Amino acid sequence: MGPAGSTTRLDVRRAARMTDYWWVAYRRTWRGSAISSFVVPLLYILAMGVLLGGFIKGDPDQLEGATSYLSFVAPGMVAAQSMTTVFGEVTYPVMGMIKWNRSYYGMIATPLGVPDIVFAHLGFVVFRVALVSGVFLAVMAPFGVFSSVPGVLLAFLVQLLIGLAFAAPLYALTAALKNESGFALVFRLGMIPMFLFSGAFFPVSNLDRWMEVLARFTPLWHGVDLTRMLVLGRVDASLALVHVAYLGGLAVAGWLLATRLLHRRLID
Repeated sequence: MGPAGSTTRLDVRRAARMTDYWWVAYRRTWRGSAISSFVVPLLYILAMGVLLGGFIKGDPDQLEGATSYLSFVAPGMVAAQSMTTVFGEVTYPVMGMIKWNRSYYGMIATPLGVPDIVFAHLGFVVFRVALVSGVFLAVMAPFGVFSSVPGVLLAFLVQLLIGLAFAAPLYALTAALKNESGFALVFRLGMIPMFLFSGAFFPVSNLDRWMEVLARFTPLWHGVDLTRMLVLGRVDASLALVHVAYLGGLAVAGWLLATRLLHRRLID
């Protein structure tokens, strides 16, 4: 093998050796995310679904098949929470490992290659999304939103796909940025508009036509719509395949770009 860190091919066995690193790191920091992971979902459900939902008529024709506003908004909030979790995990933490604590430089001084580092880090992000979305779905269970257990299990897997669809491109963007000043625009012009206008809280058909078209091109809309149809048991197979292909394609493209940009940042 060539110089340490110079390999451009992913070796899953090498990447798996980083499990200890991420486990130790999470054991040191999990308390900081425990409250947001467990309490925030409950507050979202009570505030948006139960309290606000009590003032909204549950018309299935107006709520994409949902019989109540709670049934409509809860799946959307799960997908939105998966997205916001990724933004928190793949912006400042990745920049820190490149620029501040420079952990990545220590990693590439070993036989680990850049693809191994990216793979392991994205694996940790998926783990975080799994925890957050799993808790969110568990909180939803007593509220009678679910139509079937298989649909919920598939919706959980969709959250992992949503996580990858956001994490890989965001990782690439972070690797390309010279400093953290660009994150303000990423959050203000990226995360927040998608959170508000991608169908999580109201049907995108309520938007002006040009905004509706734009919303349907966002990855969050695909994730929200796919999650909602699985949770409610109203699956359109052809549209579901489009959602999966879109999110999967975004994850693959982001992965390829992320490994290339991080290699250029650390080694080239």
